[in-house]
Amino acid sequence: MSTANRHYLIACGGTGGHLAPGVALAEGLAARGHGVQLLVSRKAIDTKFLEKYPGLDAIAVPAAPFTFAPVGFCRFVWQQASGLWFCIGHVRRTRPDAIIGFGGFTTMGIMLAGILLRVPLVLHEANRVPGRATRVFGPFARRVWVPPGVELPSVKVARLRECGLPVRAEFRRKLKAAAMVELGFLPSQRTLVVLGGSQGASALNDWAAGAVKPLGAAGAQVICITGPGKTNDRVMTVLSANDGSTVHSYRMPFCDRMAELLSCADLAVTRAGAGTIAELARIGVPSILVPFPEAADNHQIANARYLEQQGGGFVVEQPFIGGLTKEALGVIFNEGLLSRFRANLARIDRTDPLERMIEDVEALGSGPAAKKASAALQLA
Repeated sequence: MSTANRHYLIACGGTGGHLAPGVALAEGLAARGHGVQLLVSRKAIDTKFLEKYPGLDAIAVPAAPFTFAPVGFCRFVWQQASGLWFCIGHVRRTRPDAIIGFGGFTTMGIMLAGILLRVPLVLHEANRVPGRATRVFGPFARRVWVPPGVELPSVKVARLRECGLPVRAEFRRKLKAAAMVELGFLPSQRTLVVLGGSQGASALNDWAAGAVKPLGAAGAQVICITGPGKTNDRVMTVLSANDGSTVHSYRMPFCDRMAELLSCADLAVTRAGAGTIAELARIGVPSILVPFPEAADNHQIANARYLEQQGGGFVVEQPFIGGLTKEALGVIFNEGLLSRFRANLARIDRTDPLERMIEDVEALGSGPAAKKASAALQLA
């Protein structure tokens, strides 16, 4: 049976870690001739991120993250109820062949609408500790993609597939010298890139501010992406290295050319979101991971430890961030160690999950469940 001209909804908003893989899958499905629409949040980060993809259809859905704080909880209930009502109407109008969710607070309304209207559901779990959306909606999904080695007891084994995180098509490594020139950095120097995720991380920003001088004295420049609102504009600091050379280090709130930025890096200091780790592996950047200690279910620590076990970098937990500068200085000029890290990252990235995901979605969208969904929508 032909799978051409099918229509899919992809819920993926709220953070860059949810949005980036959703965009990757949307691009892949669109390239196969399918209609795709992204369901995102109303957050500014989603709007900014999607400016690079004017060819993708995206719509903002009412939604809010869960919190126990009284005001926040009331907002969560109201926004999610509004989102459910919106999504039921949207599914009835668009009649998708399947709904794919990448987790986060934008997933709830569209997944409930899919269950009520009997549309096949697919979930992608990026983290090594499954999140709330996966645990709640996994039993209702026709397919749940999980990282290698991750188990989900509430989901039938036949519905689970081991699958990594898809990376956007343009996310490819460039020659370091060319990437440095494109972004206006000095190509001759060792470079440390500091990333705190799409929102930035104050702990990493503060560490980077103090590490600029000792790293600069050793001859390494620091590029710190602080996150929106934490730096007004690109700021350059000029330092003198111990050998008399000049070192330029930078702080900037946002970079929308992450492939080029990571191509500049000899070493990265980052949080341990699944999206960040997948992009580090794709570009081949050794990293020192500082997991966010308040991440739900400590999933960032689990992500970071897995990468450490695979030999792609190592972990410094936030309570021990005082020793991070010494660690960074010990790694960034150690070419033998960096080469081993890069070889292991190439092995980790060897299997691109995108083609497998597309074929899986196409098969589900043409099966008996899709026919039942179509009949249910006709009656709705």
